[in-house]
Amino acid sequence: MINKVTLIGNLGGDPEVRHLDNGTAVGRFSLATNENYRDKDGNWQKLTEWHNIVVWRDLAERAEKLLKKGMQVYVEGKISYRKYTDKDGVERTTTDIVANSFRLLEKLEGGAENRFPAAESGYAGGSSRSSEPASVAVNADPSPDEQLPF
Repeated sequence: MINKVTLIGNLGGDPEVRHLDNGTAVGRFSLATNENYRDKDGNWQKLTEWHNIVVWRDLAERAEKLLKKGMQVYVEGKISYRKYTDKDGVERTTTDIVANSFRLLEKLEGGAENRFPAAESGYAGGSSRSSEPASVAVNADPSPDEQLPF
């Protein structure tokens, strides 16, 4: 069985990262995806969906350093449903995308070149004058129970 989600969208805000009692970093951010379609009258409509993205450990720390509100990002992960009780005692259900990698897809204003911040310095490969866009993919190390048996 496969549980895989691929999204390309824009960040709704800077990632919020906190640390659990055992020191494990967990980050959260929202991602907006858009779909354009024609309605029954032939007019173009834009539908925006908001996704809750969760990142763990090193991926959370990298997201905190690299990602900023409005950036365009490619995210891969899995869909996760969970229940919780809110402060008023009401049981609620939420859907999260637990990311195992992301890739920055940011374009510079006024130019056709792309820039892709790197985990170390802020930018990876090439300059804004280069015709070859540099890229950086940030992947989480899968835990043994998340690795596929084939």
